[in-house]
Amino acid sequence: MTELTELTAVRLLEGYRKGEWSPVEATRAALERAEAIQPEVNAFVRLTAEDALARARESEERWRRGEPQGLLDGVPVTVKDILLLRGAPTLRGSKAVDPAGRWDEDAPSVARLREHGAVFIGKTTTPEYGWKGVTDSPLSGVTRNPYDPSRTAGGSSGGSAAAVALGAGPLSLGTDGGGSVRIPASFCGIFALKPTYGRVPLYPASAFGTLAHVGPMTRDAADAALLMDVIGHPDSRDWSALAPPPGSFRDGLTGGVHGLRVAYSPVLGGQVAVRPEVAAAVRHAVERLAKLGAYVTETDPDLTEPVEAFHTLWFSGAARVTEHLGPRQRELLDPGLREICTQGARYSALDYLAAVDVRMDLGRRMGSFHDTYDLLVTPTLPITAFEAGAEVPKGSGHRRWTGWTPFTYPFNMTQQPAASVPVGADGDGLPIGLQLVAARHRDDLVLRAAHALYEAGVASASRLRPSGS
Repeated sequence: MTELTELTAVRLLEGYRKGEWSPVEATRAALERAEAIQPEVNAFVRLTAEDALARARESEERWRRGEPQGLLDGVPVTVKDILLLRGAPTLRGSKAVDPAGRWDEDAPSVARLREHGAVFIGKTTTPEYGWKGVTDSPLSGVTRNPYDPSRTAGGSSGGSAAAVALGAGPLSLGTDGGGSVRIPASFCGIFALKPTYGRVPLYPASAFGTLAHVGPMTRDAADAALLMDVIGHPDSRDWSALAPPPGSFRDGLTGGVHGLRVAYSPVLGGQVAVRPEVAAAVRHAVERLAKLGAYVTETDPDLTEPVEAFHTLWFSGAARVTEHLGPRQRELLDPGLREICTQGARYSALDYLAAVDVRMDLGRRMGSFHDTYDLLVTPTLPITAFEAGAEVPKGSGHRRWTGWTPFTYPFNMTQQPAASVPVGADGDGLPIGLQLVAARHRDDLVLRAAHALYEAGVASASRLRPSGS
């Protein structure tokens, strides 16, 4: 049972085909691991064990007949508690959401997983409405780092990252409006992809508008490509969803990086204090890309610091998502969320449109940059995981989470695909992430380069075990 929790989805499926193990065994192992890690790490808001085992038994029977249902039949998966999962409340980390709803609809990505036979083992933690880059909320408390429970798992998809890192299902669905799959992936030592906006449809539409993406959080790039082949198709409920991809993301994994033009930007053109151990690990990975045949140039894109424009868009979205709440409900909110909602409500339509102008110009400049370079490489974050329960590192001087995430949120503004790849650890054993960015619609290049790093041994899947196991 224990070794099943250390396997990727690709390897689990191979074992199902060969009869080495069954979906019921894999699901039981994932559920046992989830229960074991929950007291210390707090990755889940709820486990759906009864339903999961029922779906696993149905999957096992299909595999016995040699008739698997889709690409993920019997694979244990988790879903961030921002996305609708039929039959389970989606409380979004908030005491202000009434759990007594109908809950009879799946989000598009969840619906695709269901169609392909995936087994849902639970909903993972999120900060309230996914508003910040760490995971704690008045509803579910603090989610902690798998490598050191005194540190944060990051956010806002922190529960998903911790669950994947610790073997409570190899696949998870997260959301990313400013780094929310890449931040916790970097802190927890897993892989995560923020796809091109619209590649994975979203419903209901996010109050944060077209900043919000849905993306895979996995043990490696091959699993992410498999998951993208399932969830990366249009849904009529999302008016901004893209057309179907031209081919399989899995088929594009093996091209390597030979001949690719790679821009390496250690600080993204800004005055960013990157921790030396982070900088060294990222540089080492970039050097390996060069040895694999990529043409690497150290250069910065023309990327003017867009944080104020991002704040206008983000804080306005927060005000919008909570505007229906009465005074008593507002008192239940995370104080930090309440603060940015107040600020967001003060912006005018002209303020918002001015921020959109900044965003469009940023997108234009990054589009021009990718006429010259296929990929951009940066650190995912300038730091490793800091103390749990805080929005910003102690003594950092930052006011908001955007102060320590300068490499992630700009690419939500530009809607480009961006991934975090684990490329080492600092002296305390805390993971370090490298970010890969490509032009819009070139998710395949991001996955291909990430896969090359895994194949070269620069990146590796987490093999953590919970305390006492």
